[in-house]
Amino acid sequence: METESEPYVRLATLRQLHQVMADMNTARSLADTLQTVADGVVTGLGYELACVNLVRPDGDLVVAAFSGNPAAEALITGRVGARESWDRRLGMGERWGDLVFIPHTEGWVLDDDDVPQWYTDGPAPRFEDEWHPSDRLFAPMYAPGGSSGELLGVLSVDRPRNGRRPGAWGREALQVYAFQAAIAISNARLRANMQRALVRLEREQQALRASEESFRQAFEYAPSGMAIAEMGGDQHGRILRTNDALCRLLGRPASAMRRYSFSDLVHPEDIGTLLRTSAEGGRAELRLARRDGSYVWVSLRNSVVADAADGPRFLLTHVEDIEERKRRELHLAHRASHDSLTGLPNSAELRARLSARLCSRPQSVHPGEPDPLDAAYGHPAYDAAADAAHGFDFAPVPQAYDAYDHHVHTIAPEGERDDGAKGLAVLFCDLDGFKSINDRFGHNAGDAVLIEVARRLSNGVRDGDTVARLGGDEFVILADGLGRADAQDLAVRLRNEIIQPIRAEGRAVRVGASFGIGWAHCGMTADEVLKSADERMYVEKRSRPKQHRRAG
Repeated sequence: METESEPYVRLATLRQLHQVMADMNTARSLADTLQTVADGVVTGLGYELACVNLVRPDGDLVVAAFSGNPAAEALITGRVGARESWDRRLGMGERWGDLVFIPHTEGWVLDDDDVPQWYTDGPAPRFEDEWHPSDRLFAPMYAPGGSSGELLGVLSVDRPRNGRRPGAWGREALQVYAFQAAIAISNARLRANMQRALVRLEREQQALRASEESFRQAFEYAPSGMAIAEMGGDQHGRILRTNDALCRLLGRPASAMRRYSFSDLVHPEDIGTLLRTSAEGGRAELRLARRDGSYVWVSLRNSVVADAADGPRFLLTHVEDIEERKRRELHLAHRASHDSLTGLPNSAELRARLSARLCSRPQSVHPGEPDPLDAAYGHPAYDAAADAAHGFDFAPVPQAYDAYDHHVHTIAPEGERDDGAKGLAVLFCDLDGFKSINDRFGHNAGDAVLIEVARRLSNGVRDGDTVARLGGDEFVILADGLGRADAQDLAVRLRNEIIQPIRAEGRAVRVGASFGIGWAHCGMTADEVLKSADERMYVEKRSRPKQHRRAG
């Protein structure tokens, strides 16, 4: 009987297995696949109960699907068993290939562990291969690659319909089924991951499109100028894109802006600032050229947009018009450093300009002579006698300290004769007869005189010379590169300009002028220089008769 019926049973089983495997591979989701696996054990392999325990990311196993008993399904679905408990089970009992069978004689020790399980009643076995209600049969499911692969889950089966423990063919069928179920589960996970990835990608693309549109609108319609410039390569700094605000600010169309880089537009004095800002990001204040040739002050703020793999990609530049602020700053700075009445540099500015030309090196150090400090530390121009003693014949090196000191030292002509030396002349001018004009005609007339004197002094000197109002009716002229005769000629020429009639409050008035000529040289302070010129002015004033001190 067994020999005649067995081929039919196997054929029917194969047909059922074929159908359930087809169902496994056509399930729409991972949950459907898991439930199909559990149902296939019941419908295709002849077991009354089947459970799919799926490995979670943390390694524990959760009951993901159950088939054959709704009450048991509701009881244990979703419950979790520790990986250690499952490893213990899979290491017990008998090995039927990849299957693990734990007979009721050994399985009683597992009744109290944390693995979700169900209990079935039934009579004790009457013969050797009869199924006992406490028998357990597990089919591990490994990732494709065999039993050495990653454990995906475990199939738990119970109560064969024929009431007997599976024979060799039944074991083989369950083992093959578990292998195919592992493939189906892997494929379902892959599809699920791909679907999630596609959904995530679509969301990211939507977010990217929204971000790009938001950036485009913020870029195009920003009230201040914005530009995108290239970074790296031969086209470093070339402007790729500008908004309307920047085009209006510079008076250039967008098509023309793409032919330039910021280094083409920046003021020559600000090119260093631009290069440092471009390389480091950050902000700077500099001047950019307009189409009409004028320059506008801007605050330029850079952001380096970088790619983690390829490094910097481009430079996002925000350009803000600060012309009005700069104009106010320059106005305030001018007011702080210039006389409000005449517009000339004031006393503080005069001292600052004079101090910039002076250092602490004394006048006694002449070109070709080493400073005592230089000599102490082995200045190359020092100890010529020692050089001669060793047989070296070096020609004198003029300005030998210039290799160490980039300051251009200020020297003064020596003696009272004009020896041809040029220096920084300081002409101290004091008006004669100014107080009487103030007293007789009022301060408005006095102010008009001071303004006209300032104009005449400014017109009478060279470009680069400084005319400053020290205070009251005192003026100071700094004129570099003059000899003694040149300075005296300049004082005479300026005095002749000053003594000409001046229109003040509808009348012509005259003032005289006394000049003292001092010489600035390194080793002096600005106050010492001014004091020297002031003393010489009083000497010159006292040397002339009182009636000759002013023109009228």
